[in-house]
Amino acid sequence: MILAFLNQKGGVGKTTLAVHVAAALARNGARVLLIDADPQGSALDWAACRTVDPLFPVIGLPKPKLHKEVPAHTSHYDHILIDGPPRVNELARSAIMAADLVVIPVQPSPYDVWAAKDIVDLIGEAATYRESIKSVFVINRRIVNTAIGRDVTEALAGYAIPVLTTTIGQRVAFAESAANGSTVLENDPTSLAGREIIALVEELLGRMTKNETAT
Repeated sequence: MILAFLNQKGGVGKTTLAVHVAAALARNGARVLLIDADPQGSALDWAACRTVDPLFPVIGLPKPKLHKEVPAHTSHYDHILIDGPPRVNELARSAIMAADLVVIPVQPSPYDVWAAKDIVDLIGEAATYRESIKSVFVINRRIVNTAIGRDVTEALAGYAIPVLTTTIGQRVAFAESAANGSTVLENDPTSLAGREIIALVEELLGRMTKNETAT
C-alpha cells in the first residue's frame, strides 16, 4: 500500500499524520518506509531528533519524478508513506501518481475547506492517467468538544471525495512527541491521541482492503 499525505495548504499536520500512521503500521510488524517529499524536510528533521532506534527508515525524495523512483522500493516494504509538499506543484503531482490512496488532512476551518479544491482538482487530473487512485479527507486538529468537526464534514460533502469517520484531535501530545523524534504511540499508546491514530490506521487499512476487493 502506498499512501500520500497531501494538501496544498501548509500547517494542516501532514507530517504528524504521516509519521504516526507509519509508526502504527511498523508497531504492527509491517515493513514501512516513509518518504519525505517535502523540500522543507520536516519528516527527516523528526527522524534526526530521535534518540532511540528507528521504527522505520525515512528517506528524502523531493523530486518531481518521485513516482518513477517509488517502484524500486515497493518489493522491500509492505507500506510506503509519502509526506508531500505543502503546495500544488510537480512534486505533488508526482506523489499523487505514485500513490494508491491520497490522504488529505483538513483542519476544521472554512479556509481549509476552500483550499482543498486545488488538491482535489489535481487528483482529478491524475485520475485521467491512473483511474485506480483513491483519495480521502481526514479531519485533523479537531478542537475537542466543539461542533466544528461536524460542520467541516458537512462542508466537505461538496467534494466527490469521502471523509473518514475517524478524526484526530488538537492535542499537546503530538507536539510533545515531535520534539524528541518520538510518537504518541511510543509515549502512551492508550492515550486519546494514541487511540485516535490506531483508529485512523484501522480505517485506512479497511478502506484499502475494500478497494482491493472491489477491483
